Amino acid sequence: MCVNYITIPRQVCFDWFRTPIEAGEDWREEIYQDYQAPFIIHNERGERQGLLGNYGFVPKRHMPPGRSMTTMNARSETVGELWTYKRAWAESKLCLVPAMAIFEPNWEQQKHERWAIGMADKSPYAVAGIWRSWDEADGGKSHAFTQLTVNADEHGMMRRFHRPDDEKRSVVIIRPEDYDDWLGCKNPEMARAFLQLYPAELLHAYAAARQTIVKMDAPAAPPAQGSLF
Repeated sequence: MCVNYITIPRQVCFDWFRTPIEAGEDWREEIYQDYQAPFIIHNERGERQGLLGNYGFVPKRHMPPGRSMTTMNARSETVGELWTYKRAWAESKLCLVPAMAIFEPNWEQQKHERWAIGMADKSPYAVAGIWRSWDEADGGKSHAFTQLTVNADEHGMMRRFHRPDDEKRSVVIIRPEDYDDWLGCKNPEMARAFLQLYPAELLHAYAAARQTIVKMDAPAAPPAQGSLF
């Protein structure tokens, strides 16, 4: 499962995903637990809106005393059952998490390596997620999100990652033509139809040590997705 990824800059979010982000603060390029990162939702008018939120559904400051949880990923099989996620899933709080690459450990060698997984054409992509808001002590609100994952034991690429005896899991990449259908889906059971593995031949994976720079440049021509307004 992904717990570390490269996000996109503000301009790519607007140019490629046709989504403005009004948050004033910027974010880091490489995202880890409890880092702030952009994600995309539908607002009340059914338009795309970019928010800045915590990577991890339960920020550390909101965890019960004495508890430590990793909530960067939510298993699709149990997302509607676990107390952590079930309300957001039932309320169809669906989102897209823009990325240039996710990182996974490759154990095919004697010593595991950090690998990056992105699109074969190097374009940005969007991962299926759910989100929620949190009430803060100062009276304000914050947001948080998690990425949904599915079994990948038989996937041509994603089965290469994680320990040999572990179940293989993968985030879900949503096709550009399905972005608004996913964001606008109000039936949790119908939403499951979107949770499919992306074709391996459309992905590219490569060794990416921590000093490796994964460029955030997008191709000049984003796919046609209709008007933003």
